[in-house]
Amino acid sequence: MSPALRLALLGATLMLPRVQALICQRGTDNSLRNVSELPLEWTTGVEECEDGWGCQDTLILIENGPQVYVVINKGCTPVADQDVLIREHSAGPGLTVLSYTRVCREKDKCNSMSTSLPLWTLPSTAGPSSLRCPVCLSTEDCKSATELTCPAGSTHCYRGAIRLREGDSFSILRVQGCTSQAGCNLLNGIQKIGPIEMREDCSPGGHKSIIVGSKGCSKGRTQDAPRITVHSGPPGVLVASYAHFCSSNRCNGASNTNVLLNSLPRPAAPAPGNLQCPICVNIFGSCPENPKTIICPNGTTHCYSGYIKIQGGGIHSELNIQGCVTQASSSLLNDARKIGVFSVIETSEEELEDLILQAGAAPVPLLAWVVGLGLSLAVWCGMPLC
Repeated sequence: MSPALRLALLGATLMLPRVQALICQRGTDNSLRNVSELPLEWTTGVEECEDGWGCQDTLILIENGPQVYVVINKGCTPVADQDVLIREHSAGPGLTVLSYTRVCREKDKCNSMSTSLPLWTLPSTAGPSSLRCPVCLSTEDCKSATELTCPAGSTHCYRGAIRLREGDSFSILRVQGCTSQAGCNLLNGIQKIGPIEMREDCSPGGHKSIIVGSKGCSKGRTQDAPRITVHSGPPGVLVASYAHFCSSNRCNGASNTNVLLNSLPRPAAPAPGNLQCPICVNIFGSCPENPKTIICPNGTTHCYSGYIKIQGGGIHSELNIQGCVTQASSSLLNDARKIGVFSVIETSEEELEDLILQAGAAPVPLLAWVVGLGLSLAVWCGMPLC
């Protein structure tokens, strides 16, 4: 190709119109409302998207008796275009979970949904059944749930929590109510609706774990085999970690918690002792003022209460832990400061109180979302969800 022709083609390319970034409606809302307020209408702001991105509309309604939890999310997204998709995750009677999602690129502000009408249906007129269940929909707790007569067709009482996350923001919705199916399946297996990640948990108690993990590249020194460390062990609170640094392609192939759990001891359940302690593992805030108290396993001698801050590998979180331990030391981690790519800082309740007294101020609420694989904090006796 001659230089003149190449220059002409370059000039023609530069003269082609540039695809402009879309402008999308932008707005979010998570709110608990009365069903009598439906259908809802709303107004939003706008935002300019990155080149190639589209506009998305997401609406989630979780109806339970006289209340409904509303999730609205509108904005830019890199996801491919998607026609309107309306799903009934749980269609009632009783608890009902509905969602609306759409992704578009045909014009600015094409994510123009401004009402809940696409998901709104009149409340069921089905008569009552013989089943009665506690009914609650709350972002706090369901300790004062009211027992109501379920609508006809209900066969089971539901009790659980739904965790919703979008980016760095999250919320927990405590749920109790009437359903037509057994088990923990309000979401019908769906774990993502638009940009909203959702997880369902119906465990009323028993073994509780918090998993923190990170996978990726590291400047750390390689090691021939994974390193598994039990920082403190049973009875009481178990803190263990798995770390592996390697030098071949995709050698960081751990894909589930079995790499750690299969290496931990499996002692028989210890006999109860004489000590009683409050018990709590909270990744979403501080433990309640009056947490559940349990009889500690035989061999425990002290009650533990403290915070563990974990940072690194794209994770920054703070956990509040209370439970039974076998030593008076304030350290669950045996003063460890580094676990794999994570930096960890542990502060006991007593140390925190000393800092507060010195500073003359109250502590900031601790909020975090913890996912993945790596550090398992397991309380051997559980606490209720709701």
